[in-house]
Amino acid sequence: FLWPVRGTVISNYGVKSNGLRNDGINIRAKRGHPVLAAENGVVAYAGNELRGFGNLLLIKHADGWVTAYAHNEQLLVKRGQKIKRGQKISTIGSTGNVSSPQLHFEIRRGNKARDPKKLLRGRA
Repeated sequence: FLWPVRGTVISNYGVKSNGLRNDGINIRAKRGHPVLAAENGVVAYAGNELRGFGNLLLIKHADGWVTAYAHNEQLLVKRGQKIKRGQKISTIGSTGNVSSPQLHFEIRRGNKARDPKKLLRGRA
């Protein structure tokens, strides 16, 4: 998988000190900066109905993989649309339960969250 945005990881995958859990990573970036698809796939969800995530994209990939992109300012793709690896799919925002511009990014296989940093190529 490609890094979806260049920025600083401000929250890592896993259990936090307050007992909460991050099923992905949060990457700080400039508002409006492009978010890129981590891999080829099809948009499974594009909307803001999931509480706390703001404008959210879910992209289904081969072999049961799914990537999630949350807190977007603007969604540039629609449900059912085919996506190419590296394609601009949204822009960085601070929607949902965050106050600073960032991307919450998850990689899942089936319903199991995986540590994105172990599956991403290169650097943020």
